[in-house]
Amino acid sequence: MKLTILGGGGFRVPQVFEAIAAEDAVVRIDELVLYDTDASRLGAIRAVVAQLEQDFPHAPRVSATTDLDAALTGADFIFCAIRVGGALGRTFDERLALELGLLGQETTGPGGLAYAFRTLPVMLRIAERVRALAPEAWFINFTNPAGIVTEGLRQVLGDRVVGICDTPIGLMRRAAVALTGSSTAGTFDYVGLNHLGWLRSLEIDGRDRLPDLLADTSLLGGIEEARLMGVDWVRALGALPNEYLYYYYYNRESVQRIRASEATRGEFLLRQQSDFYHRAAGQPAHALELWKKTKYERESTYMAEGRPKGQEQAREESDVDAGGYQQVALNLMAALAADKPSTMILNVRNGETVNGLPPESVVEVACTVDAAGIHPHRIAPVQGHMLGLMQSVKAVEQLAIEAVVNRSATLAWKAIALHPLVDSVEVGRDLLERYRQGIPGVGAALG
Repeated sequence: MKLTILGGGGFRVPQVFEAIAAEDAVVRIDELVLYDTDASRLGAIRAVVAQLEQDFPHAPRVSATTDLDAALTGADFIFCAIRVGGALGRTFDERLALELGLLGQETTGPGGLAYAFRTLPVMLRIAERVRALAPEAWFINFTNPAGIVTEGLRQVLGDRVVGICDTPIGLMRRAAVALTGSSTAGTFDYVGLNHLGWLRSLEIDGRDRLPDLLADTSLLGGIEEARLMGVDWVRALGALPNEYLYYYYYNRESVQRIRASEATRGEFLLRQQSDFYHRAAGQPAHALELWKKTKYERESTYMAEGRPKGQEQAREESDVDAGGYQQVALNLMAALAADKPSTMILNVRNGETVNGLPPESVVEVACTVDAAGIHPHRIAPVQGHMLGLMQSVKAVEQLAIEAVVNRSATLAWKAIALHPLVDSVEVGRDLLERYRQGIPGVGAALG
């Protein structure tokens, strides 16, 4: 089978290679093609992968190209993790919002909308090429903001596109480990949108053990999400929240902490990754060593703005070392291609899964995946504050897609102004104009 990675020069690509090349990989990939528009970054990552290949006797054939059509032709699976505008674009998304006292974050709030405005036009053009050159391929999307992008792609690729994220399954795994010492659980109820969801039940040996976890201060305090948002608040919710809900529940605090920080997350990654790619190009023989060091620094500081001052790198070793999105992607491919059924949390068409949301909207829920396709689980009704927040954010996401499809600045303004983390229509107008003037991709997308 042929796997094509769009964004093949991305920093986390070697993790995907390690997963598919492992001797015990659940599915065998024969050919791996790395595609990127940046030849320099692509060369650096190809050097890392070449050094990794020596330790993997079952590694697939690997090639790298800047030719999109060649990369897509004949692909069985297409894994997409591109960053339109690069890390520099992310810094503008974040900093321009922070200047107006709004959350500057990659996927959440107005920064996430700016990212969507410049990313969706590129993704839709890619989808057209996929439909022409690899119509039977499964398109696995990890490009952020994943929920919006996946929903936009469905207009071209339909059910052949699925969005993945590693944070929900990581939350479920941490909860199971806290209760039993094992990441294996029975059935569970997770519901939300990408980077906005809740684990509402977790059955182990036929009994919902989530109430036990919520009641035990010691166990709950060992969960990353509870450390971010506070044991008392998580207990009050009666569910374990996705870590990105920190930005909603603690919006004021997160904005203050990010503004007070020496650098935003995007600025940190821009400096860190620029240094890695520069050094890897100059010292290709040491590319793997440089990559491993940079990866650990990157992952240990994830969500650092949610931790107390002085503890920004206090993420648990188990959270840093755990398999991430590459394992989700591998399990998904194995289930679809090798009929190895698996239960995972995916971004898929809602249909009738989540009450109160449009059928065509993309939601993040537990699914069973097998050779016949992806089958969302039935879930308990969603009510109250959870449903209200989901409806509000989903309406904004759909406005953002409509704004790009129609190249409408008015719809883009409406999307930003109606976001629950934007507190003024006029501030929303001001921010949009700053984005249009300061980020070329946004200005081009909206006319």
